[in-house]
Amino acid sequence: MIIVLQRVDSAHVSVDETIISEIRKGVVLLVCVEESDTKDEILYWAQKIPELRIFPDENDKMNISIKEAGAEILVVSQFTLISDLRKGRRPGFQGSAQPDLAKYRLKEFVDDLKRSGLTVKTGEFAANMKVHLVNDGPVTFILR
Repeated sequence: MIIVLQRVDSAHVSVDETIISEIRKGVVLLVCVEESDTKDEILYWAQKIPELRIFPDENDKMNISIKEAGAEILVVSQFTLISDLRKGRRPGFQGSAQPDLAKYRLKEFVDDLKRSGLTVKTGEFAANMKVHLVNDGPVTFILR
């Protein structure tokens, strides 16, 4: 699993110029499901992410967890995170899960995240989406 986590003031996803999901203060998770991902790995990240201390406290130190901040989460599938651009000029996507498996694993991830009690919203799997976000910081992490 490859996840790009961005702290945001707000974000929304649109498909065909229609907003399908939006969040206020929180995090956007761009997620690539890999062929080798297991249920245990999915659960690990779903349990760890809400506890990540990436929001500032009164001293502007990253001491407040996503859960403590009451932040919202927007999950967007993005298989291109696995791209290999070392050879040629066209990206290779070896290692990315096949669409059916990726959709299933992503749903598991979202369901597990929801168990944290936080608001979790999603993009539309395999759709051509426009992701609009206002970065906070910017604070961005790559999770593998």
